[in-house]
Amino acid sequence: MSTEPASLESLRVLYQSDDFIVVDKHWDIRIDSKMWYEKHTVQAQLRHRFPQLADPSTYYGFRFCHQLDFSTSGALCVALNKNAAGQAYRCFKDRTVTKAYLALLRGWVKEQTQILDFSIGKNTTDGKTHMMCIAGTEGCQNPKLCQTELTVLEYGHYDEEPATKVILQPLTGRTHQLRVHCCAIGHPIVGDFTYSSGADDAPYRMMLHAHLLHVPLEPQPLFVTAGDPFVSTVDPKWLPRHSLRTVTDTVEELLQRKVEQDQKLKEEKKKEKEQKEEERRKRSMKKTESEVQSRQCQEWLREWAID
Repeated sequence: MSTEPASLESLRVLYQSDDFIVVDKHWDIRIDSKMWYEKHTVQAQLRHRFPQLADPSTYYGFRFCHQLDFSTSGALCVALNKNAAGQAYRCFKDRTVTKAYLALLRGWVKEQTQILDFSIGKNTTDGKTHMMCIAGTEGCQNPKLCQTELTVLEYGHYDEEPATKVILQPLTGRTHQLRVHCCAIGHPIVGDFTYSSGADDAPYRMMLHAHLLHVPLEPQPLFVTAGDPFVSTVDPKWLPRHSLRTVTDTVEELLQRKVEQDQKLKEEKKKEKEQKEEERRKRSMKKTESEVQSRQCQEWLREWAID
């Protein structure tokens, strides 16, 4: 954990196997770029650190399983072969991946646990086309349902201003979802230059960090945590005053709920499958009974005709 800018040598590896590497992406660094002047990217860091693992059949040399914003730090999963990339893609596509982010928000969030439920669309307003927006606001195009679970961890001050440390779990996946949802409740992320219209430019970074990544791969799930950069030993400007719960306990509760939800979903799918099989069996029996009745009827008609 550091407040120093990224460099080619500053890549931090959280997990490595024959199929995957999970890195702790630095803040204010792109994952990849086609621009020649973009010298510091995660792609370049990986090529520098693991030149032997780069795949020449891919454009960037590495298969990134998901995305993190330029300003967001934390756990980023990279597949090292096509088969592994396919497995991870299915998990992300089916929304079975669990992700949780740490963030510092402006002000003190009163409601300690809540579901942020705002539809998000593309902002078509001049000068804001790089941004997303809440449904119903001017220029908001094609909004889609989005949900984020927010849990308060600590109340404190950042640079002598009220701030709240939270865990954010995106229940859906939409561009800038966490940033837009936090703005929607009046508590933008500390240091979010874009969604403060350039006003929040004093902090050295945007305070959003991908802390937890759980991908239910078979036979062994991938589970990684990327530490907590929002502590006073890293950034003395953050001073917690009142702690409600720890990051570790909150993550454990989150994962336990996920296990219970997945189990419930499996049971519902099993029950649905059994019901469909029962319906097919009944249709088959009715069809068989109908065929028997038809044969009996034909036999009666033949006997009647002979008589």
